[in-house]
Amino acid sequence: MRFACRLCLKAIQGGMPVHVQLEDKTQVAAMDTLLWDYPKHRFLPHQLVPQPGETAAVHAEKISDAKLTGEEASNYQKKDYAEVKSPIHLGCAGPLHDSGFLINLASQVPSFFGRFDRVAEILVGETKDRGREHYKFYRDRGYPLHHHDLKDWEN
Repeated sequence: MRFACRLCLKAIQGGMPVHVQLEDKTQVAAMDTLLWDYPKHRFLPHQLVPQPGETAAVHAEKISDAKLTGEEASNYQKKDYAEVKSPIHLGCAGPLHDSGFLINLASQVPSFFGRFDRVAEILVGETKDRGREHYKFYRDRGYPLHHHDLKDWEN
């Protein structure tokens, strides 16, 4: 997840919107927490994608509103999700936009992956076998693939 934060930073510095696809609400909350302090003592602007059927107010109550204070929290709860322009979206359902950069941290290849200009999958430890399956999936559909071996990426 920390490397995904780094990818988010690089993407938005290049003007590309990002959707981070996560496995479940627990992962969404964990990624949300990381982005509030990445890079160290700063944050990356992001929003959480609601589950189907959730309204903005219901969704805002479910996330940790303690991070939003005063007018910021009030404005966040009042906005329609389509109006929010955060460059990074976190979710375990579908994305709010149809282009840019998709970072898939979920166990399945999302059905909407083809709508994005770029897709990244981060493979470490036990996710390598799953990554091989995803690699074959993308390859069999003719998508150009690039492998990056990232040792000592935080240095």
